[in-house]
Amino acid sequence: MSVDHGARFPAMEINDRVAVITGGAGGIGSAVARRFVADGARAIVVVDRDQAACDSLAEELRTAGVQSFGRGMDVTDEAAIKQLVDDVEDQFGPIDIFMSNAGAGAEGGIDASNEAYQSQWELHVLAHLYAARACIPSMTARGEGYLVQTASAAGLLAAMGSAPYTVTKAACISLGEYLSITHGDDGIRVSVLCPQGVNTAMAPRQLGDGGTDGIIEADEVAQVVADSIRDERFLILPHPEVQTYVERKATDRNRWLGGMRKLRRRSLELNESGAGLGG
Repeated sequence: MSVDHGARFPAMEINDRVAVITGGAGGIGSAVARRFVADGARAIVVVDRDQAACDSLAEELRTAGVQSFGRGMDVTDEAAIKQLVDDVEDQFGPIDIFMSNAGAGAEGGIDASNEAYQSQWELHVLAHLYAARACIPSMTARGEGYLVQTASAAGLLAAMGSAPYTVTKAACISLGEYLSITHGDDGIRVSVLCPQGVNTAMAPRQLGDGGTDGIIEADEVAQVVADSIRDERFLILPHPEVQTYVERKATDRNRWLGGMRKLRRRSLELNESGAGLGG
């Protein structure tokens, strides 16, 4: 079909839509799945490494009246992502929302192993790229679609305990910007989720890891995700304070770097004294 690039595309409503959520069996992913059910999604596909956990959540979603299946797979396998998209389209029809949410933490600075950097790159950048490659042709043909990539406030700011995480989450945000710029006129919306601390298995353990504005629940994040999709907000910020930090960083990078060094020193002091979270 021919798309009028000057046209205003209708808002993406979650009601009656088909969604795929990777990293979907727990944490933010499962909370978003349940939020989409409450908002009237027609079908939700849960993707995670743990097939049993995927199946359990898919059964819960079907009980709630939504078509669903679970797929245990490695999201860094491009062939598997392509097969997933084909299978979803065969069973439920075109994918309206693909939330590329799978992620993992990593520790270390420049001394972290090359394998750690490569693993984080594949999970936090290439997995999003593979999802976009698989979904965009069909979305472009229809003139609509939504890609949500889970990054982190660390990608906008920094996670001082992990260079691999910080660098690859920043790259995730840049990829999202590129996709929005390049495919926005085709009717494809893109959002990047950038929370600070969330009460999941990846919650930060101490001040300098990104928990400075409090740990929030995954359900709260899911609500912000749903609202941001409707509003077509590129940056999804469950911790609104992050917007202020980003603006300060853009206004005076040197001052921001000095402040981050101060925060790092505080974090190290708390850690050494045993006063940090878990201390």
